[in-house]
Amino acid sequence: MDAAARGDGGEAVRRAVAESPVLVVGRRGCCLSHVVKRLLQGLGVNPAVHEVADEAELAAAVTGDAGGEAVVALPAVFVGGRLLGGLDRLMAVHISGELVPILKDAGALWL
Repeated sequence: MDAAARGDGGEAVRRAVAESPVLVVGRRGCCLSHVVKRLLQGLGVNPAVHEVADEAELAAAVTGDAGGEAVVALPAVFVGGRLLGGLDRLMAVHISGELVPILKDAGALWL
């Protein structure tokens, strides 16, 4: 699928990832996106939020122009410009104690 067929949705997500230390990409009104945001806010992080129409728009942003297939579920969490994963991955990293150092390294958390 070429860039014209994808539209500018993938580019908008790539731009948001580059501009934000922590970005939550999800659908409007998604309860899982709300849970992700609340978890991050509880840690002292104010994540940027980008709403997409569907996973295809997010997959276009993740694969870029490489043309590969990406399986990315919503909501997706980007930290420091890299895809961390969805809610399940975020919770696993948080429970293991690895999330706070990752957020500090990304410049999203100072304490």
